[in-house]
Amino acid sequence: MRTYPLHPVLCFLLACCLTACTGPEPVTLSGENIICFGDSLTFGTGARRDKSYPAQLAEMIGQPVINSGIPGDTTATALQRLERDVLSKSPRIVLITLGGNDLKNGVDKTVAFKNLKAIVTAIQARGALVVMGGIKLLFWDRGYEEEYEKLAEETGLLLVPDILGGLMGNDKLMHDTIHPNAAGYKIMTQRFYDVIKPYL
Repeated sequence: MRTYPLHPVLCFLLACCLTACTGPEPVTLSGENIICFGDSLTFGTGARRDKSYPAQLAEMIGQPVINSGIPGDTTATALQRLERDVLSKSPRIVLITLGGNDLKNGVDKTVAFKNLKAIVTAIQARGALVVMGGIKLLFWDRGYEEEYEKLAEETGLLLVPDILGGLMGNDKLMHDTIHPNAAGYKIMTQRFYDVIKPYL
């Protein structure tokens, strides 16, 4: 019986299908700790400390999570404390919310994302997984949304594009115009958890 070779395009499509079915690429992570690094969204402003997203994440996964959030933190001040609050703590997975204060303070996006890239690459150099919660503000974005996506492409970090999507403007989920309440932080927690679940 005569056989015919598969067309190259068909072979390519078959390979892509098989790759898609296998799930996330296996990742070997160094370090021991899950660290949440960032500004007031990480600290938990607007809710009790035990209802911040790092606290709710710890409860969800059943293991400790370090909250290294400081209200008012910018990408510049975060970069200055990176060694003390992240790199020295044996990071395994690092979740980041940064950029909102830069945007509010009128920091040029080129400066802000240069700082963010330095933060991300320094963490990745330690063998840790980086997950970024992007900030999207309608009518006030100034190109930050696209920069988060570009940073993800350049560094390979995992991006939650709009970490506050559907929360802002909802009185049932927000403590004020910027910060979620406990229920809002629960939604943030779930969004981060959905991304890191395959790597826990």
